[in-house]
Amino acid sequence: MEKKGKLIIIEAGDGSGKATQTKALYEHLCREGYRVHRVEFPDYAADSSMLVRMYLRGDFGGHAEDVNAYAASTFFAVDRYASYRMKWKKAYEAGAIILADRYTTSNMVHQAVKLTDREERESFLDWLWDFEFNKLGLPVPDKVVFLDMDPEVADQLIAARAAAQAQERDIHERDKEYLHRCHAAYEELAKKYGWTRVACSEHGEPRAIEAIHADVYAAIMSLLEGME
Repeated sequence: MEKKGKLIIIEAGDGSGKATQTKALYEHLCREGYRVHRVEFPDYAADSSMLVRMYLRGDFGGHAEDVNAYAASTFFAVDRYASYRMKWKKAYEAGAIILADRYTTSNMVHQAVKLTDREERESFLDWLWDFEFNKLGLPVPDKVVFLDMDPEVADQLIAARAAAQAQERDIHERDKEYLHRCHAAYEELAKKYGWTRVACSEHGEPRAIEAIHADVYAAIMSLLEGME
């Protein structure tokens, strides 16, 4: 079947405002009259995310590196596969815009940083691309927008959110050094794969939500030509 829809990914490290910007973009596109389906990964409410939830709360070890990149990636990939087949495949094939808060792109970053050897990391990225997009048949994104938040600012926002919601951080969020390595990987992979970067902080402070949204919307406008 000829692909008719568009898959747009809002991607960033923890504490960068992904949920806020995904919601703002979804509402903007709906107001403009586009057919939009919004998804979020991991799909925490679904049974398919069980292994992801076990991993993130530390059931397999209290540090991200306790689970190798290939095993952890498989947990997240299976969750995405179930979501695609059960929740948005039909809408995507019928021509809708699929707007995702995280996607395979998160696996690329959060698992690749576990591999310090350059050749091992490149081999992993090649494997992941083949596994998710070829073997599992998940759609390749049409646009990835990388929300670039200074990791020091992001850490403050994560702490404030956890305190406000009386919520314990997951094994990724608890490891500040890991999050800093992820940010460096985001910058590297954004260049490698041609992701669109949107600055979310300046001078050690987060930018206004509205200003970030304006940049995000501008980044996807060319993709919307000819869509309804």
